Amino acid sequence: MRLIGLAVILAVSVLSPLAAGAQQPGKVPRIGFLGATSAFTEKSRIEAFRQGLHELGYVEGENIVIEWRWAEGKFDRLPVLAAELVRLNVEVIVTGGSTSSGAAKKVTTTIPIVMAQTNDPVGSGFVASLARPGGNMTGLSTFAPELSGKRLELLKEVVPKLSRVAVFGDSTTPGNAQALKETELAARALKVQLRYLDILGPKDIETAFREASKGRADAVLVLGAPVLISPRRQIADLTVKNRLPAAYPVAEYVEDGGLMSYGVSVSDLYRRAATYVNKILKGAKPADLPVEQPTKFELAINLKTAKALGLTIPQSVLGRADQVIE
Repeated sequence: MRLIGLAVILAVSVLSPLAAGAQQPGKVPRIGFLGATSAFTEKSRIEAFRQGLHELGYVEGENIVIEWRWAEGKFDRLPVLAAELVRLNVEVIVTGGSTSSGAAKKVTTTIPIVMAQTNDPVGSGFVASLARPGGNMTGLSTFAPELSGKRLELLKEVVPKLSRVAVFGDSTTPGNAQALKETELAARALKVQLRYLDILGPKDIETAFREASKGRADAVLVLGAPVLISPRRQIADLTVKNRLPAAYPVAEYVEDGGLMSYGVSVSDLYRRAATYVNKILKGAKPADLPVEQPTKFELAINLKTAKALGLTIPQSVLGRADQVIE
């Protein structure tokens, strides 16, 4: 009997690690990512998100699985892609903006949703309040409409004779009205005339530039909008072609040839989104995790574009820049 007992103990000790190893894949958390644009368009943001996960001990493909879903700029695909993630029964859905957040919200009220960046989450109806989100959504907000006024001030510093500015935006984007209002307040103080041009799709971009030229605009101010992210290189090229200095909401425009940007560090938000994923995987509820407001802002300047436009960036502006492309 003693020999039989010893044999059983040995068998269990040998088989236990094998059993644990067999169960390990089932324990690897699976999260979904829903983006309105493309992996290429948002590559720097995705790198920041992965970095945030890595800092918390997660490595994609090893101890965490990410199901990536991209609408490639076709926003009507988002509900279908969101439904796919729900069918996969992911533990968390991370969304890359207001449009994808709205699509995710419509398909699930139980799976936690982390907004990597969303403009005006309260006004959009995603959360009850920033301090107490309620429901299954939380994350990070980019809502800072006053920054559009500061971009106009920067344009005035770079182009002292600035008198007419074309404002590009999307009236369907949450927060667009507030950003435009802040721009108008700054314009009155600076004695600058504004002309708002609504861009609802890629086909409207060249039309907007034609209208800006007809109106003898001295510069362009771009408001934040999902529809204006994917074609940012086209927009930057057209500003140079039309000899129009431009200010943008995020640094990615400057990296793609735009003149200047001032706004929330979106990469920082994506990095911080990983902390929400980590907390939820460890048992926290989205309803109890306050939505964070932006804390890191950055000024980026492209000196190559400035040269192409025949502009000299004042040292007072250069000295404040966080990123300078030469």
